[in-house]
Amino acid sequence: MSGRLSGRTALVTGAAQGIGKAIAGRLAADGATVIVSDVNADGAAAAATAISKGAFAIAADISQPDAVASMFREIEERTGGVDILVNNASIVPFVAWDNVDLAHWRKIIDVNLTGTFIVTRAATDQMRAKKKAGRVISIASNTFFAGTPNMAAYVAAKGGVIGFTRALATELGQYGITANAVTPGLIESDGVKASPHNQAFEFVEMLQAVKGRGQPEHIADVVSFLASDDARWMTGQTINVDAGMVRH
Repeated sequence: MSGRLSGRTALVTGAAQGIGKAIAGRLAADGATVIVSDVNADGAAAAATAISKGAFAIAADISQPDAVASMFREIEERTGGVDILVNNASIVPFVAWDNVDLAHWRKIIDVNLTGTFIVTRAATDQMRAKKKAGRVISIASNTFFAGTPNMAAYVAAKGGVIGFTRALATELGQYGITANAVTPGLIESDGVKASPHNQAFEFVEMLQAVKGRGQPEHIADVVSFLASDDARWMTGQTINVDAGMVRH
């Protein structure tokens, strides 16, 4: 759209569909070379083809360090290294507290929090080695503020992402790398529409200051800003994007 990300390479995890795909598409429209990453190889490839503009796919399970290391080697070989990381990959469960066992807890934490660490570790090491003034943008959730039921492990993981973002900003500011988090509200994505969360739109809309249903593009717009030089003086922040459902 603007060309403001021309010459930069952006990795978006969990980008085969929904919010991740919208973010990847927006960053590509703004001029970035975009890597569409997802555990779903076919979905990632289809999304990259749909986005076009030089986008390409790399399938990876972000909870597996070897897979992430291989992905970053390929990124370096093909583009010279990543400038922008968007941590979007996530499992969004709907599990009542009485059914949350240790296996479920570990699975959600492994992908939603530990996976974010693994990818960020690799990305920021690459940014610093290449002396890039990079951007790390992590997609958290407004469920952290709302304490949404049936999502205990998810809420805990996303709260961890917010805390991690604050610490990361402190650690990496000296290198010119910024770290910010975005907390979407309920978004009408493919995943949400296929889950029990789809039944919550009317209730959520009653709580919003601005009425309507959140769309993936609403999140992509904010991520595009944070990835750009317009946000160069912002770091360690959590940007809530939910039409005013949560006001803090």
